Amino acid sequence: MSLTLSVPPRTAAPALAGLPVAVIGAGPVGLAAAAQLLERGVDVVIYEAGPSAATAVRAWGHTRLFTPWEHLVDPAAARLLDTTDWEAPAAKKLPYGADFVRDYLEPLAATPELSGRIRYGHRVTAVSRQGMDRTRSTGRAETPFLLRLDHDGEVRDELARAVIDTSGTYTTPNTLTSSGVGLSHGDAVAGSISHALPDVLGQDRERFAGRHTVVVGAGHSAANTLIKLATLAKEAPGTTITWAIRSSNPALVYGSAADQLEGRGDLGSAVRDLVRAGAIDLVDRFEVDDVIKTDDGVQLVGRRRGEPLTVAADVVVNATGFRPDLDMLREVRVSLDEIVEAPRQLAPLIDPNLHSCGTVYPHGVAELGHPEPNFYIAGMKSYGRAPTFLLLTGYEQVRSIADELAGNHEAARIVQLELPDTGVCSTNLPDASGCADDGPAAGGCCS
Repeated sequence: MSLTLSVPPRTAAPALAGLPVAVIGAGPVGLAAAAQLLERGVDVVIYEAGPSAATAVRAWGHTRLFTPWEHLVDPAAARLLDTTDWEAPAAKKLPYGADFVRDYLEPLAATPELSGRIRYGHRVTAVSRQGMDRTRSTGRAETPFLLRLDHDGEVRDELARAVIDTSGTYTTPNTLTSSGVGLSHGDAVAGSISHALPDVLGQDRERFAGRHTVVVGAGHSAANTLIKLATLAKEAPGTTITWAIRSSNPALVYGSAADQLEGRGDLGSAVRDLVRAGAIDLVDRFEVDDVIKTDDGVQLVGRRRGEPLTVAADVVVNATGFRPDLDMLREVRVSLDEIVEAPRQLAPLIDPNLHSCGTVYPHGVAELGHPEPNFYIAGMKSYGRAPTFLLLTGYEQVRSIADELAGNHEAARIVQLELPDTGVCSTNLPDASGCADDGPAAGGCCS
């Protein structure tokens, strides 16, 4: 008995030169990447999962940025906007997220050069090579990337010569537990848990007014929420606030008068003053193990200084940070650090276990490369689980990547990145350096 299989011949891959660069995400860094590429004569297409540009930014549009406009506009994007009737905002002003969208990102996405290249409502669910999973090597660099897209339930594949993933991390928050695993009964308590940066004084007001909220996390998202909850407490009797952190000292949140971003320093000092005034109950060294449902709300169950501790709440705000969604990248060869899940060469520069001064060495395509040729992760997602990402970083990243993809290899490796220093470093916190409790806030610990 014989069996004959009829196998159609494999179609030869089209030339890479005829394909665009695919950018995943039409946020600030994704739009900047497109502007940088077009300025160098490189064709580009942007895939945005949401219905409009900057979907994630719109979600926290009620939040004021601590970075002034002068650090929020990409140079290539500004040059593109200068060909329109766009007026640059005042350089020193601190915008809200909604201002950032209305006065910069929307006009940028609407430029003739970009508007026809953005595919809204197109979610990238997988990235691979045409006809090649991650195990195949021969001819890999010459084979087009394949992006699987979901558009209103319709699935299709499109090809690209290179991929820049700027999809961010806002939709993939860290879990509340200190161990990093999910809650044991997540569905049962989901109604009592809020994403980071809720609109406490706006559309979410009724959820928090007159109730006890526990904010978990020690970053600037937590600080923003704590300040707004304290404002609400003055207006709505019965509103109480607990702030739970894993660390022994909130000095990194409190910041320093020496912070080169004045808005960031003011944010931290406001939280410090509220804690000292008793408006916020600080629970430090709290390791959350789980959140369980009760008749009156929920309880955070965990340990403090090795002893069991339970904290009751009506609402819990998860401000523990974010992590990258790596599922769609399973078929491309990425090299990520085992700790923070950032590109391996970048990770030592941003690992919070090593430093958190807000100063990052200049980095670009050399630090962002992967074993997969012409594949890059940029923007907030490039930081993996590390905090303190600033848009200045993302803009310089995509400038360097654009030069590399345009063949300007020398220019791609000449990177300039000077980030405003926080004035507070993990190596000289008060409990480690002997400074007084208010030392960092006065700039006495970091010179």
